[in-house]
Amino acid sequence: MEIAKILKEEYGLSDKVLELGKIAEENIRGTFDGINATAEYNQIKVLKAFSEYRVSEAHLGLSTGYGYDDLGRDTLEKIYATVFGTESALVRHSIVSGTHALCSCLFGILRPGDILVSATGAPYDTLEEVIGKRGNSGASLSDWGIDYIEVALTPEGKIDKEALREVLKNPKVKMVELQRSKGYAWRLSYTVEELKEAIDIIKNTRADVVVMVDNCYGEFIERIEPTNVGADIMAGSLIKNPGGGLALTGGYLAGRADLVEQVSYRLTSPGIGAEVGASLGMNRHMYQGFFMAPHTVAQSLKTAVFAAEIFSLLGFEVAPTAHEVRGDIIQAVKLNSAENLCAFCQGIQRGAPIDSFVTPEPWDMPGYSDQVIMAAGAFVSGASIEISADGPLREPFAAYMQGGLTYESGKLSVLCAANNILRL
Repeated sequence: MEIAKILKEEYGLSDKVLELGKIAEENIRGTFDGINATAEYNQIKVLKAFSEYRVSEAHLGLSTGYGYDDLGRDTLEKIYATVFGTESALVRHSIVSGTHALCSCLFGILRPGDILVSATGAPYDTLEEVIGKRGNSGASLSDWGIDYIEVALTPEGKIDKEALREVLKNPKVKMVELQRSKGYAWRLSYTVEELKEAIDIIKNTRADVVVMVDNCYGEFIERIEPTNVGADIMAGSLIKNPGGGLALTGGYLAGRADLVEQVSYRLTSPGIGAEVGASLGMNRHMYQGFFMAPHTVAQSLKTAVFAAEIFSLLGFEVAPTAHEVRGDIIQAVKLNSAENLCAFCQGIQRGAPIDSFVTPEPWDMPGYSDQVIMAAGAFVSGASIEISADGPLREPFAAYMQGGLTYESGKLSVLCAANNILRL
C-alpha cells in the first residue's frame, strides 16, 4: 500500500497537507545535510570516549545498597566529562529532572548572602519557585538568604551585555546563570557562540564568578558545548538530549571538579558526595542512550526544521525558521489562539507511538503559573527527546515542540498537527 494512501486512510491527512509536506522537504534538504554532518562528528566523539574507557559488559551491570565502587556509574561520569570537556561530572538516575539538577547546583554552590544573576532574562517557569520569585514553600533560595537579580534581555531577545557588566560590579554576585533554551519565551535559543560572548564578559569582569549554564535541550546541537568555551558548570536532563530516548530517568552535571563535588554534597550528603548511589540496573540504558544521543538529537532537529518550514508555508510565525542556526531542539510556532494551540498539540499526540488515541487538554500543571496543554506520546513518561509539544494558555498561544526519536515518525506528528489546523 502506498504511504500516501495509509496516511489518508489511517490518519485522515488531506491532499493539501501531503503536498505541503513534499514542498517543505524539498526546501530543507540543505539544512538536513548540515545536521547530518554535526551528528557524525558528535557520534565519533562519543564513540572515542567509550573506546578510551574500554567500556565492556561489566560496565552495564547493577549495584545495590550504597553502591560503593560502582564501575559502570563511575566510568559513565568520566565519559560525560570527557565528551563535554570538563574535569568532572555527576550522572545519576536519582536526579529526577532538569530542574532538580539545576536546583542541586544552585543550592550546592551558593551560600546565604550570595547573589545569583540570571543573564538571560526570566528563567524557565519551574525555576521561579526554586529562586523564590513565586510561591511560598519556605525552601527557596530567597528563604535561605540568597538574593537574585534578573538582567532583562534586549528588545531583540539578546543578552544585554552592558547591563550584565553593570550588575557584576556588585561584589556579592557569586554566580551567573545562562539559560540556553528559550523556555516559554518568544525568542531564539542561544548558540554556544552567543553564550561564549556572555561568558567572556563575565570572566573578563569578574574571574571569580561562577558561570552556570542550563543546557537542557542543547546537548549535541553543535560540535561544542558551553563548557568548551568557559562555562564552569552545566546541567541537564537525561530524558532530554543526552539520554538518547533510552534513559528511563536521570540528570547530569558537568564542570569544574570542585564545583561538581560541592553539588554532590547537596545531592547526597557532606563527606559522602559522589561515592555512593546504587545504579539499580540503570547503567545499560544510560550508556546506550548516551551512545545514541548524537543520532537521536539529529532526528529531533530534522523534525523541528520540517515543522518550521511547513508552518511557515501555512502562514504562521515560527522561531527559529527552517534555515536559522539553532541553539536547541525546540521549535516554537506562534498559533495566535487557544483553539489553534490545542489543535496543534492534539495533532502531535495523534502521530505519537504511545497514547496516540488520547486527546490532550489544558490543565493546572505543577510549577507553572498558567494552564498548560501538553502532548507527550512517549515510551519514557515526560521524555521531551521523544515527540512532544506543549504551551501555556497565554498570549501569543505559542506551541513549543521538541523531539522525535525518528524523523519519519516526527514528520507524521507534524503533518497531523498541520492537518488539524487546516480543519478549523
